[in-house]
Amino acid sequence: MTSSLGSGLAVQRVAVLSLHTSPLSQPGSGDSGGMNVYVRELVSALAQAGVQCTTYTRATRPDLPSEVLVEPGHRVVHVPAGPFDLAKEQLPSVLDEFGDRVVEHLRDESPADVVHANYWLSGMVAHRVKHELDIPFVSTFHTLAKVKAEGGDLEPLWRERAEQEIISCADAICVSCTEEERQFRRLYGDPRGRIEIVAPGVEHAFFAPGEQRGARDALDLPFDVPVLLFVGRIQPLKGPDVAVRALAALRRPDALLLIVGGASGADGDVEMARLAELIDELGVRDQVRFVAPQPHHILSTYYRAADVVVVPSRSESFGLVALEASACGIPVVASGVGGLLTLVDHGETGFLVPDRSPVEFARYVGEILDHPANAAAMGRRAAARAQRYTWAFAAARLRRVYADLAMRELVACA
Repeated sequence: MTSSLGSGLAVQRVAVLSLHTSPLSQPGSGDSGGMNVYVRELVSALAQAGVQCTTYTRATRPDLPSEVLVEPGHRVVHVPAGPFDLAKEQLPSVLDEFGDRVVEHLRDESPADVVHANYWLSGMVAHRVKHELDIPFVSTFHTLAKVKAEGGDLEPLWRERAEQEIISCADAICVSCTEEERQFRRLYGDPRGRIEIVAPGVEHAFFAPGEQRGARDALDLPFDVPVLLFVGRIQPLKGPDVAVRALAALRRPDALLLIVGGASGADGDVEMARLAELIDELGVRDQVRFVAPQPHHILSTYYRAADVVVVPSRSESFGLVALEASACGIPVVASGVGGLLTLVDHGETGFLVPDRSPVEFARYVGEILDHPANAAAMGRRAAARAQRYTWAFAAARLRRVYADLAMRELVACA
């Protein structure tokens, strides 16, 4: 089977699938996070480069418009599929309905040269789209069941089987860095299609170094206390409990921890309650402030207000929070997992903690707080390093992947 494009024809139209979460949603709560930012920013960069992009996402409210034109060349289509209030765990039940409507839309209204799926749920639909429309299939998993299992977050066996099915048919699998590629090959072997490294970017117009005092003034934060920052959904995977335990282990009653994010998933409220109990148990209630999820560009003010950003994730395919903090010139103390191993240069732009030990997190945070001149130098190096990452570069890399696939035989399912 060969692509319907024909040799030498550049890819001009891309169908992007993001079934379980919309790029228009507020990151930091529910199922919205770094993937939302990734899809929105990368698709915008593709559109600005002249690629016509349509992102298909499941409608979660009855009042949503059927289509939203985000900018020229970039639109989002809300696909009705199942009850609006379905939990993420129930979404496999609507894959057929979602797929029916995506295929119908692609046939009748918006033909595509390639289908690019984000997350395994979208990958299952894109697998079908590939065969029904005879177009290349690109997958970006963002998270994988076997990777999450190694971090202690077990997924159902049927998700593993579904991901293996996607891997067996995808023409290209995008990973964010060499560490994610190494991890993928170790756990899944060599895929039938290609593995392509497409590193995410950062919007440097928003995320750049700035004055800490002005940022704290804008956020009504005290000027004379150490500020630790955690940004992410309140779920075990992201490790907010480790951030709280590190604060307690720091033994600095003047230190303040900001937790920017909201409850996530079916057990989100339970996790929030557990975190509140832990804060009381450790006696740091007066040192922790919860902040509701913020518009993405506003996060830059929080980064600039911080002395250090902590990223204690159990697993992380890339780690946009670490990159954004670095772009703002703030040292990062992060778990030594996944893409964070690529983003943080230990001792140069921040510190990596190999086992997520709160005591070790506290030790490195203390190193940053106790040596402000060294911390400032780390921040400068981090900001300089972050300049390598742009959405325009990511889009250019992806355009080359799309164009190359258009001239190759499509992978035949095993």
